[in-house]
Amino acid sequence: MTTPAFVAGVDLGGTKILAAIVDETGAIRSRNKMPSVSAKSDQRPGPELIADRIALAVQEAAAAAGLGLADLAAVGASAPGPVNVHSGEVLGAVNLPGWEKPFPLGPELSTRLHGLPVAVDNDVNLGVWGEVMYGAGRGLRDVVGIFIGTGIGGGVVLGGELRHGVRWSAGEIGHMSMHCRGMQADVEAFASRGAISRQMHKALAKRKTRILARIVGEREKAGKGAGITSSVIKQALAAGDPTTVQAVAQSQQIVALLIASIVNLLDPECVILGGGLVESLGDLYVAPVRRQAYAHFFLQQDVERVQIVTAALGDDAVVLGAAALARARFGKATQPG
Repeated sequence: MTTPAFVAGVDLGGTKILAAIVDETGAIRSRNKMPSVSAKSDQRPGPELIADRIALAVQEAAAAAGLGLADLAAVGASAPGPVNVHSGEVLGAVNLPGWEKPFPLGPELSTRLHGLPVAVDNDVNLGVWGEVMYGAGRGLRDVVGIFIGTGIGGGVVLGGELRHGVRWSAGEIGHMSMHCRGMQADVEAFASRGAISRQMHKALAKRKTRILARIVGEREKAGKGAGITSSVIKQALAAGDPTTVQAVAQSQQIVALLIASIVNLLDPECVILGGGLVESLGDLYVAPVRRQAYAHFFLQQDVERVQIVTAALGDDAVVLGAAALARARFGKATQPG
């Protein structure tokens, strides 16, 4: 019997589900995006409801590609928390309502999808795997990914394999501890987009920044809200807002030191920087990080052999990584190259 050529990849986020149908070459044939929880639902939020929504998203993505479930070889799905990749159990997803306890997402999805095999892994792991299979790390075997958004996530690929750790929590780079300005906290508390936004909000509250106040005021008048998004950070940085310049510089310095520490431990071929902040600022963020990281490598010979690059796949990284995981686990694997 011929194995179907298509697999589905699913990116489960805090507010949305993105499902995609992917062919053997890694090309996305269709996408379907929906809220993680339906506004019309009267069901209690929790993993059972989310599993229902994921199954629906996969079915609708398949239909959009002119396919049925029988045309799919397997499904790969991400989860925003630690995952036992052997059993498909998500140990917890605290940023999703009602999901505080372990839940067997893989088996439950398989049941809802009429027995299709389902592989599950952590969302950032799959984002990094997507970049290794189809993006900035293609053809490489030792890669570390750092994704900077509201928090900071990471994933580690060594010898061409994702590393999960004995408790399924390897790669939690944003939760490495550090001291900064007399405080001890996780790296993401000092260097994430969320950390930058908090500093900018404090400056606004104290009326210390006219440039930022003008930018936020204009956005409010345009109906875009008063939130400090990555695009606001980019705009304020370009306008020379002192608070923003200082906050971004602090983030760059901390991420550079983080990369240097990881390289001194693992000496990978490549470090990939991604996430909303990096996607928005691009080389304006990455170039200073690269320069400062190289300066702190213990071994100073051939520092540029460790590539420090920007992620290439954007919002498609996780679904492509999930699809590649499903194909490798249950169908014909496509190797990096």
